[in-house]
Amino acid sequence: MVMTHEFEPKILGFLCNWCCYAGADLAGVSRYQYPPNIRIIRVMCSGRVDPKFIFRAFSNGADGVFIGGCWLDECHYVTNGNYHAVEVIKRSKKLLEQIGLNSERLRLEWVSASEGIRFAEVITNFTKQLKELGPLGVPEGKGLDQIQVDIAAAERAINNKLISYYIDPEKCTACGICARRCPEGAIIGGKDKVHIIVQEKCIACNICFQSCPARFAAIERIEADPVPAPIPEEARTVVRASKGKA
Repeated sequence: MVMTHEFEPKILGFLCNWCCYAGADLAGVSRYQYPPNIRIIRVMCSGRVDPKFIFRAFSNGADGVFIGGCWLDECHYVTNGNYHAVEVIKRSKKLLEQIGLNSERLRLEWVSASEGIRFAEVITNFTKQLKELGPLGVPEGKGLDQIQVDIAAAERAINNKLISYYIDPEKCTACGICARRCPEGAIIGGKDKVHIIVQEKCIACNICFQSCPARFAAIERIEADPVPAPIPEEARTVVRASKGKA
């Protein structure tokens, strides 16, 4: 007699430390039952999940990827990272479709720290959905090797930043507030020098955008479009209007 085994999907989950991870912990403490298919990685914010993390999971054979964060407008950071997570998921789903994978394999949900039962229900539902879809690549007619090739080919698009920030040299007054508040040290500029965002260091946390005084509004939020090249060093001196004598 030939024994057949039911397909059990492998799920990789990225859970926000403050809400969804706490909700998962509550589900365990409360003994709420849900399938043991998910392996959890705790992140400080759902906005920290980079598209490269998602596609690396699929490249390594995950049948589904789950991202869990705080409810919208309840993010524990002023950057509202969960809104950024929404954009990441939208873009990642489109890329999945472009390489021939079912976008339903990627799921984003909001779970608060007090919603242990909701976490259990969401994971149960997602596991059931993946069982119906089948193993990664099988319903899509792709082997893991081909999936890895397709993801590598899409790497350039995956690496493109969803959102970038740029300091308008015509508006910058070199006040230095953005540079002092940047957590990555990605903004350079000295006294009386137009500040510049080093794009390779920028994590698009939005802090500079929020900290720039409204009367200057020197920092622009750029979505998906190329960032203008920085002005040359010799043109970065801020010319201040001289005060007239009384």
